[in-house]
Amino acid sequence: MIQDLMSFQLNSGAVFDQNREKIDSFGNDDQALKYLQDTVLICDRSHWGVLQLKGADRQRFLHNQTTNNINILKSGQSCNTVFVNSTGRTLDLATAYITEDSIVLLVSPNRRQFLIEWMDRYLFPMDKVEITDISSDNIVLTLIGDGSDLILQKWGINDIVNLSEGDHTLVTIENDTFRIAVGTGLGITGYTLIIPVESALTVWQKLIELGSIPVGNNVWEKLRIKQGRPYPDQELTEDYNPLEVGLWQAISFDKGCYIGQETIARLNTYKGVKQRLWGVKLSQLVEPGTPVMLDDNKVGILTSCTEIEQEAFGLTYVKTKAGGEGLNITIGLATGELIALPFLSHEYYS
Repeated sequence: MIQDLMSFQLNSGAVFDQNREKIDSFGNDDQALKYLQDTVLICDRSHWGVLQLKGADRQRFLHNQTTNNINILKSGQSCNTVFVNSTGRTLDLATAYITEDSIVLLVSPNRRQFLIEWMDRYLFPMDKVEITDISSDNIVLTLIGDGSDLILQKWGINDIVNLSEGDHTLVTIENDTFRIAVGTGLGITGYTLIIPVESALTVWQKLIELGSIPVGNNVWEKLRIKQGRPYPDQELTEDYNPLEVGLWQAISFDKGCYIGQETIARLNTYKGVKQRLWGVKLSQLVEPGTPVMLDDNKVGILTSCTEIEQEAFGLTYVKTKAGGEGLNITIGLATGELIALPFLSHEYYS
C-alpha cells in the first residue's frame, strides 16, 4: 500500500532522499514558504516514528518515564513530553496521544528504536505494558496553515475544527478511518493525521484534490528552525536539559518522581539554567557547530541554520549570563541577533 502512495508522489514531482525514507522536496520549497499565509501545505512525515503502548499500566509507565503529567490526560487528549536520562539531559521530544485502549507516541525519525530499547530497560516483569513499533503500519501527514479548517470542512470533517490544541479523534469518512489531532508540532495552525497504510493513498489524493500543496522535509526543516522546534542530535542531545532547550511547556513541576526529575526540579528551584536556546537572525548562512562569540569570548554554539526568503536563520545555545533576546553576537563570518521563537519559552515556576 505504501508503495502506491510513493509512486503517486513520485509522479507528482517528489524527490526522495537516497534511502527513499523521506521526501526531501516537491521542487516548490521557496514558493510554498513565500505563500504559506495564503495556502495550506501538506507534509508527509511518515519517516517519523509511531510507537504504541498498550496494557493496564501504560499511562502510569509513560508518566514515570517522561517530563509531562501523562496521568491526568483522558482519551482524546495529548501532550508534548520529553524523554530525559537520569541526569535530566534530553533524549527526544515526543507527542503522546491518549486513546481508549492505548497511547500512540509520535517520536523523532532517528529515535524510535532507541526509545523502544530505552523504555524496555525500565519495564519490570509485573508491569502490564506492551510497547510496539507501528511506524510501518501508518503514515503521518501534517496540514499546515490557517486554511486547514476549511480543507477539512470541505471533506465533511467538522467536529475536530472546534477542538482545542492537542485534542484528537478517530475519523471515519467513506471507507477510511484515521486519527486526526489539532496541532502541527510547530506552533503553527494545522492538524496532524496518523493514517493506516491501506488508506494512505486515498487520503493523500483527497487532501491534494481539496487544495493542499504538497511539500517535503526541506520545508518542514525550515519551518521548525524558524519556529524553534528542537531536533535530536542538533538541539536535543545529552549536552542539554529541557529547561535549557526551552521546553518548559512539556514539563510538569507538580507530578511525582520520574527519570531525571531531581535534576530538573533543582535547576528550576535554584534558577540554575546556565545556557538557553534562542533563535538567531544572521547576516549569512553559517555551518552548524560554529562557536558563538561575544567580545572575543565564546558564549555558545550554533546548532541549526537555514535560509528562508533570502534571510538566514538559526538556532543557537547562548550562556544565560551573556544575555538574551536582542543580543548582538558573531558566528563565524556572520553577525547575528538573538530572537525569541514561538515554540520556545524561558521561565521559572514557583
